[in-house]
Amino acid sequence: MGKVYVCDHPLIQHKLTYIREEKTTTKDFRELVDEVATLMAYEITRDIPLEKVQVKTPVAMAECRIISGRMLGLIPILRAGLGMVDGILKLIPAAKVGHVGLYRDPETLQPVEYYLKLPTDVQERLLIVIDPMLATGGSANAAIEALKKRGCTQIKLMCLIAAPEGVQAVQKAHPDVDIYVAAIDDHLNDHGYIIPGLGDAGDRLFGTK
Repeated sequence: MGKVYVCDHPLIQHKLTYIREEKTTTKDFRELVDEVATLMAYEITRDIPLEKVQVKTPVAMAECRIISGRMLGLIPILRAGLGMVDGILKLIPAAKVGHVGLYRDPETLQPVEYYLKLPTDVQERLLIVIDPMLATGGSANAAIEALKKRGCTQIKLMCLIAAPEGVQAVQKAHPDVDIYVAAIDDHLNDHGYIIPGLGDAGDRLFGTK
């Protein structure tokens, strides 16, 4: 079963409070999401393996450590996932970025893939699927399944806020995927919104309704 990590660092929790606040402007919301994504990137990369190298400092040779071989890929789910990408790239500028576009079929209510663009070496990378909200888990599961169908085996999921229902759905469908969130909220309402949540992340990021 994949593990669930709640990133409870005080800076993350402080900024998340203002992300939730209804009166937070689009500009501030966007900046706060960017900052929290950077902070969460520290946690999600904590177990990346290192290897020893020799470097020459101005005074002596030193045995140091660098990231060992494994390359990273960021896979935001369109469109709200885009709001977290730049924050992660500040910390991991060499990561490649792919995109998964999904919409919900109005009749079946199931996610439908309408766009997929991935790095050519995606199978060799540790992938971080990114979406601010993990509500029912439908979009996250569909995105992860799309990656697995293309031979990807190293996948993690990063979200700002999750509902217990969404966490359980991802764990059931993809027990090999670890989940990183800033908070797990109480429940989903009848319309599939996370309670207390933060509203529609895409609308608040891009100033749309």
